[in-house]
Amino acid sequence: MTKIIPLGAETRERAGKGTARQTRRDGRIPAVIYGGKQAPVTISLEKFEFTRVLHQPGFFTHLFDVTVDGTAHRVLPRDVQFHPVTDVPLHVDFLRVSSDTRINVQVPVEFADQDKSAGLKRGGVLNIVRHELELSCPADNIPEHITISCEGFDVGDSIHISSVKLPEGVSSTITDRDFTIATIVAPSGLKSEEGAAA
Repeated sequence: MTKIIPLGAETRERAGKGTARQTRRDGRIPAVIYGGKQAPVTISLEKFEFTRVLHQPGFFTHLFDVTVDGTAHRVLPRDVQFHPVTDVPLHVDFLRVSSDTRINVQVPVEFADQDKSAGLKRGGVLNIVRHELELSCPADNIPEHITISCEGFDVGDSIHISSVKLPEGVSSTITDRDFTIATIVAPSGLKSEEGAAA
């Protein structure tokens, strides 16, 4: 189940650059909630509270209950604009979601069972091609990460998306090819030994 994080917000009366600058001077971060066939809501977030949740792992895969004037909006962060020099968040876009909303998200991958891989035991190196997978998920069932088993893979083998078990209802957005997520490559010492033998 997707983690849902509560977040308080205040209504901003007007949109626009001048209002947004004033909001930032007041120590708050301007934001907008859009989508869900409803009118956009312009809001502001408390700077320190938002920065704390922003730096937690998996920020873009967590749902938030943003409460504005007593009304909770179930949302997913879609974009954060940062100051080019200070890296301070300047503006946040949230997408309204419901149980029947499907969204595309980047989900990090983790590799398990490395001790059960013949190639890695022989000194092979796990070469990760994709650290994240773009997946189509129900909004209320976004995986924190995808765990991929290295069991049974040897030097020279590739781990493709077809060998990964995705959670129910979750699919890859890339459907036209069986793309590579990682490969097990020979270490340089093993390569030179094989070259000498040849």
